[in-house]
Amino acid sequence: MPPAPTYPSGPGLADPVQAWRTQLEAWAIPEEILASAPESPWGYPVGLFRVRAEQSRAQEPTPSDREAARWLPAGGTVLDVGAGGGAASLPLARTAGRIVAVDESAAMLESFLAAARAAGVPAATVEGRWPDVADRVEPADVVVCHHVLYNVADLAPFVADLSGHARHRVVVELTERHPLVEMGPLWRRFHGLGRPDGPTADDAEAALHALGLEVVREDRVGAPRTGFERWEDLVAFTRRRLCLPAEREPEVAEALAPFRTETELGVRADRGERTLVTLSWAGSGLT
Repeated sequence: MPPAPTYPSGPGLADPVQAWRTQLEAWAIPEEILASAPESPWGYPVGLFRVRAEQSRAQEPTPSDREAARWLPAGGTVLDVGAGGGAASLPLARTAGRIVAVDESAAMLESFLAAARAAGVPAATVEGRWPDVADRVEPADVVVCHHVLYNVADLAPFVADLSGHARHRVVVELTERHPLVEMGPLWRRFHGLGRPDGPTADDAEAALHALGLEVVREDRVGAPRTGFERWEDLVAFTRRRLCLPAEREPEVAEALAPFRTETELGVRADRGERTLVTLSWAGSGLT
């Protein structure tokens, strides 16, 4: 991987990598709100990721799927960083000879292994946070990393280890804007708290270019969203995200009701069309 460039300093000059970090750090929940939360606001239900993985195998290939498949040789290896249930990597199961999933959640990795067995592809897992566990993972032909970058403030080492583990290609997917932006009105309603409106995929692309990567981008407008099986599950999840106690769920349900949308992909609070962005670049892993 090319070394990251140095940046001049002075009025009006911005470092895209630092700008990315600064915008993500602005999302920190104030300590007084976190201290009063009855449950952790972080994490996702394993079942939601399991459904996403199942649907990813059944649907038409996405731009991210096609880009990864283009660089994956028959019987090649795939590394899925921040794998969840495997929605990023399991669409490659027919071509891949092996998929390795990295995730912080043991429960997510169990779900991934079950899905990999169902898909008939050999698989392995590494539990831990990337890039902390990168030295425990062998290089792969293709590295995929979907919907993780908005959780990564320190982008340079994270991306360097993605590139260093890919023999051919790194394929990253993220939403056009930070996924929690939609919850801004709810934070104002329940806590009187303003929330950021960035960063965006444009900011991610700029930061990756600043790190010396030749990034190729493709946008997918109107991408379908996976929902929850039950409305009550969505309400409870949103309430936890807002650091509220269970007795506030009727109020959360009332706030979400105008956006309630039910499709074959589940029930969700839909605030308009969604765009997914695929960013890909050459890997530098040679062994």
